[in-house]
Amino acid sequence: MTADRQLPRISGGWIFLLARWAAALLILGILFYLLPVAPLRNALARVPLSRFIAVLLIYLIALTGGITKWHTVVNSAGAQLSFAASAQCYTSGLFGALFLPSIIGGDVARLAVGISRSPHPAAVVTGNVADRFLDVAAQLTLVSLGLLLLPGSLPAPLQGPAKHVLFAGLACAAVAVAFVIALHRRLLRGRSFRTRRRIAHLRNAIRAVSRRPGRLVFGWLLGTSVQGTYVLLTGLLGISCGLSLPLRVWLFAWPLAKIAAVMPITQGGIGVREAALVVLLVPFGAPAAQVLATGIVWEGVIIAVGLLAGLTALLLQRAHTST
Repeated sequence: MTADRQLPRISGGWIFLLARWAAALLILGILFYLLPVAPLRNALARVPLSRFIAVLLIYLIALTGGITKWHTVVNSAGAQLSFAASAQCYTSGLFGALFLPSIIGGDVARLAVGISRSPHPAAVVTGNVADRFLDVAAQLTLVSLGLLLLPGSLPAPLQGPAKHVLFAGLACAAVAVAFVIALHRRLLRGRSFRTRRRIAHLRNAIRAVSRRPGRLVFGWLLGTSVQGTYVLLTGLLGISCGLSLPLRVWLFAWPLAKIAAVMPITQGGIGVREAALVVLLVPFGAPAAQVLATGIVWEGVIIAVGLLAGLTALLLQRAHTST
């Protein structure tokens, strides 16, 4: 009976996984069909293996900054995780993002490990949510910096959408804060003792984070630095593919493309990120084939990092089990 119940769940999960990969391949196939193949192939052939490996190594170094940020924010909420445990959580999330829907799937894998390693699971959940808010704030910071550096060179078709994205991000953050403040007491009414205790743990974790604004500012600065490093690496790959775009253009377009990839349409945002980059960079005069080639090479870096992160998480788990 148990096996019969688990079989539909497993098969349903595989169906959704295959559907997301099919959607990613479909979007990439449409891009390949619409764009000339020869310039795309030439752009991909121009990327030397040494530069790809160099970008991969710098990405891994910047990844330690992301782990440090997550470790600082989660422990500010009271998770009491060691740095090795935080590294295992973070790398598990990167590996899980390759097989689970978008960035949400990575968070599920990260929280699963963090809750099992922390004496305060509510603090792990709260700290992870705060870390995601810091990531969004870092990306909006880069977009704002790009807009400040593009006062007159931003194409007219993108001026309206760029302002709408910024206003929407600020409005969503304000609404979320107001919603939590207005309903935090109502959430406790009419609940069981266990539910009230869990919500109280979440509230205590939120208070613990709010008492350490310096750590949040440090996390925001560190997150902005990490995201800025990724922008530089993408621009470096773009140069290899034949793109000669100013850094301010990448600061504006790359975070928006990453935000677009958060939507759980395809597996890990593959295809959506490349399509968004093409839409955002073509108005600046960038050849679409070179933009797509840059996105494909960057996806190769992300997949390689995800696989290495999975291996790292496995080794950390074995080290924890042996001790």
